[in-house]
Amino acid sequence: MNLRLRLTLLGVGAMNSPRFAPAGLLLRCARQRVALDGGPGAEPPPGLLAGWLVTDEKAELRSALGLRASARGVRIGAGDLELGAVRVRCLPVEHTSHPAYGYRIETGGPVAVWAPEFWEFPEWAAGADLMFAEAAAWDRPIRFRGGVGGHASVRSVADQAVRLGVRRLVLAHIGRPTLRAIDTGARPPFGEWGVEGRTYSLGFAAPASSAPLAS
Repeated sequence: MNLRLRLTLLGVGAMNSPRFAPAGLLLRCARQRVALDGGPGAEPPPGLLAGWLVTDEKAELRSALGLRASARGVRIGAGDLELGAVRVRCLPVEHTSHPAYGYRIETGGPVAVWAPEFWEFPEWAAGADLMFAEAAAWDRPIRFRGGVGGHASVRSVADQAVRLGVRRLVLAHIGRPTLRAIDTGARPPFGEWGVEGRTYSLGFAAPASSAPLAS
């Protein structure tokens, strides 16, 4: 059975972005739908959700997300999720003083990664066919006060994505330093700017032994 994994960007901004909604993603495969992160202005459209996953359970947007998720009959949280032929794996990233995560979305074929915030590029993203990644800083990393992590720069993220064999890099957590670079016409050395509302698609064949998804 041939299936298609559809990943729609609900938002591509860093928190308090003057231009974009908070970085968020909607995963769809057959009739299964999962939200990842997001926030005000970056919410999944109406419909049943199998889960609402977050990369930082202590983020400032957690209250707003929690209310929106509760209204949809789900709870926010970090963790793994099985969706028939699709496996969503929650994996750690180095970002701040408390645990933070990214997600490796595995189909048994193509792999997608959602990692909108990190200080060090996650090695577990190696070989991804599609990666949505940190873009808060442009040419210099943003270090948090007290030396407890921060945001990697777009230039560093692009270099590491090439080194680790990421096939397509979509920069989807765009901060103010990067906005200023965009306004001058700057382009990342590798990858592309994420576009709110755009759907990125990966086709794959479901393993014969997997439980079928509703169609």
